[in-house]
This record gives sequence, C-alpha cells and structure tokens, in this order.
Amino acid sequence: MDIIKVSSTSRTSAVAGAIAGVFRDNKLAEIQAIGAGAVNQAVKACVLAKGYLAEDGYDIVFTPEFVDVNIDDKVRTAIKLTVQFRDGEMTEGEEVEEEEVEIFE
Repeated sequence: MDIIKVSSTSRTSAVAGAIAGVFRDNKLAEIQAIGAGAVNQAVKACVLAKGYLAEDGYDIVFTPEFVDVNIDDKVRTAIKLTVQFRDGEMTEGEEVEEEEVEIFE
C-alpha cells in the first residue's frame, strides 16, 4: 500500500477521494504531511473522506503520529495519519449516531 503524500497546495477533495479509494481497497490508508499547511490540508481531507466512507457504511478513525522521513539526505519530521476502522465495524445500512459536543469558549 502506498502512502498518500499531501502538500500545502493539495486539493482537499482530491486527497479525500484518494483516501476513500485506498481505504475501500485495503481497509487501511496512510497519509503523510510535512509542514503546517500540508497538515491542514491532510486533516481537512480526512474529514471529507470520513463523510464519503460513512455513506458506504464504514465507521473510521484517524490516528496521528510523528515519523522521521529522509528527503535529500536530510531527516525531516512528518505527521502520519493512519485511517482504520473504529473498534466495532459498521455493517451496511447501519445508521451513524450523532454525538453532541460541548463547546468551551
């Protein structure tokens, strides 16, 4: 499985489609981003992909972690987002429950 690499200029809808496609094929997807702008685009794409996959009955979560990558013989720190099933896999046609979230100002 290939890692989906995101830059600050990546289109979120295109990345979201790639995430959903890779997840449908492999039941797992990995996204990598270096820099604040790239991480911003990656997170927004993950939110869109979550919606796309929910329509297909998949309940997914994203787990972030730091990883070191070599670029031009230099070590850079990247954010890797792993997309996987939530503990209990949803079945087709199952409703997604909405959770109420309290916002602190």
